Formats: sequence, C-alpha cells, structure tokens
Amino acid sequence: MKRRIGVLSGGGDCPGINAVIHAVVKRAILTYDYEVVGILDGFEGLVEGRYRNLAYNDVSGILPLGGTILGASNRANPFRYPVRRKDEVVFEDRSKDLLENFEKLQLSALIAIGGDGTFHIASELVRLGVPVVGVPKTIDNDLNATDITFGFDSAVHVVTEAIDRLHTTAQSHHRVMVVEVMGRYAGWIALHGGIAGGGDVILIPEIPFHMEGVCNFILERREKGKRFSIVVVAEGARPLGGDMVVQRIVRESHDQIRLGGVSHVVGRAIEEKTGLETRVVILGHLQRGGSPTAFDRVLATRLGAKAVDLVAQNAFGYFPAVRGQDIVPARIEEAIACLKTVPLDSPLLDIARSMGTYLGA
Repeated sequence: MKRRIGVLSGGGDCPGINAVIHAVVKRAILTYDYEVVGILDGFEGLVEGRYRNLAYNDVSGILPLGGTILGASNRANPFRYPVRRKDEVVFEDRSKDLLENFEKLQLSALIAIGGDGTFHIASELVRLGVPVVGVPKTIDNDLNATDITFGFDSAVHVVTEAIDRLHTTAQSHHRVMVVEVMGRYAGWIALHGGIAGGGDVILIPEIPFHMEGVCNFILERREKGKRFSIVVVAEGARPLGGDMVVQRIVRESHDQIRLGGVSHVVGRAIEEKTGLETRVVILGHLQRGGSPTAFDRVLATRLGAKAVDLVAQNAFGYFPAVRGQDIVPARIEEAIACLKTVPLDSPLLDIARSMGTYLGA
C-alpha cells in the first residue's frame, strides 16, 4: 500500500501557498511515489472530513496563483472549535473527530502550511502522536527559528508599489500621506516596505513613537523645501505610553485581536498639529492577495519539497526553516517559542536612519 500524506493550509491566505502545494504533490509523487490528499479549509476540513485527492495533473498551473486551491480557515482550532448554539458561539474540543478522520483517510503524515496559529495547533497534535510536518507561512515574517517566511516578499512588493504610487499624488498636492500596513505585532513589512518605497517616517511596534516628534519632523521637511511626506505605519504601532489601536475582537480566532486604524489616529494628529493636508490609506488585505513574487515562488517550492523530504525521514514535529541560503529542519516548538520582532539593534534601523528616515523616537 502506498504511503498517503495529507496537506492543508491553515490561517490566513498568503501568496505562495499554491506553490507549496504544487511542490508537495510533485515531490511526493515523482520522488517517493506517495499519494497526496488535500484537506479542505485548513483544520476545519480534517475535523469535518472534507478533502480531495491530489493527482499530478491537479496541481499543474497553480504555482503562480495567489490564494490556495484547498481553502483556508483561521478560526478552525480543533482544540477550541467554534460551534453555534442558538444565538451564541460556544467552543468544543473536536480533536477526537480530527484523529478519527486522520485514521479514516489512512494518512501516514500531515503537512500543515501556516504561521503562528497553525504551528501552535500542529505542536498540540504532535503531542497527541499525530505525525505532522510544518511549512512556515506568513506575510508578517514573525515566525521564530526561520530567517524568512514565504509570503513576506510578496507583501513587501505590494506595499512598495503602493508607496510609489502615493508619492506622485502626495507630491502633486503637497500632502502628507499616511500608509497603514499589516504585520500584527512585528514591524517587518513596514520597515522593509518603507525603506524600499522611500518612506520619510516609518512607525513600527518595536519603537513606540512620539507624535510631537513625528509632526516636528514633517514641519522641518517642509521648511527645507520638502512639501510632501510619506508616513508608513505598521498596524501594531503605538504612541509612547499609549496602546495599539484595536479594530475588533474575534472570539473564535486563534489571534482574537484584530488591529487596524492607527493610521487614522496618526493622520488626524498630523493635520491638527501641523495644519498640513493629510490623507490616509489602509492597504489591508491587498497585501495578502495576488500572485507571489518570483522570490516567494522559489522559496515556497523549496519549502514544499523539503517538507516531503522530512516526511520521508519521519522527522515529525519539524519544519523546513530558512537559515542563510540553506533550508534546514527545525522544531515546530522552536518556531512558536516567541514572536520574531525587529530587534532594536537591527542594521536595517541604522540604514533607515542614515537615509534620513524618522522612526518615531
């Protein structure tokens, strides 16, 4: 009997997931003669028994596509599964159903593509004896134990292109443009996108900002003849002594806090304190959509292929991590030990400052 492996994409969508699925299926079939089962809608599909078999031809042409052909869910934690009872949502432990479906499908391993939330679930499943291999996915680049995650480069590309476009309208109307980007509690997207797009001010969660300092910096630029400014702000940025701006709470999600709106706070303060016309743009889910960059396509392909190799080696509880130019096995528990945030001694911060960028403090 051929060995059968399952593959699912948990958490939010992200450019490059299909490239991973493409690599997993082709590596599994061509190199190891495995069968592959695609689990639909993340862990939800494994709890409720929804899947599709993935043959070689099923993944032809999907490498450049955004999103995921399997669907995804960032609310389907089998250990805290949301179930609607009359007018309220309650949570149940459905891990038993997951284990039963895993057995029914006769799977010998599960490849879980995801970030922090998916890896936390994968870690719990490993403790229950489920043979899981992870693949590191998140546009936020905040997963520990790997230099980079696929999806990050694509998100930064979108942010950079957006800033490029905003430059022209800001310059034409002599405005301050405030651009809010994703990243949760880490400033990687804002920092990389801000540097690449030539942002004048970059505000990240790791460095609480002085609003007065931001306004003074913009006024100083004005006095020097710079009649417009671009402010790039991460959704998790916060003023010194203040809190992050929470848009809403989603009880059934792994990460219940939905950040968003700090750009409006910053934009209003700039306009009030400087008198300069200010506009706000929140890029939101644009950063998740569309085709992956060439870099992410190659990275996702390498990670997907390596994940199958780890299955073949019975290296369960591990995931392929990027270390320099190499892909090496690392423990899933190491990935979720802490969030990978921008270190205050990062060379990128020094580079940004040397370019004349104000970082809020």
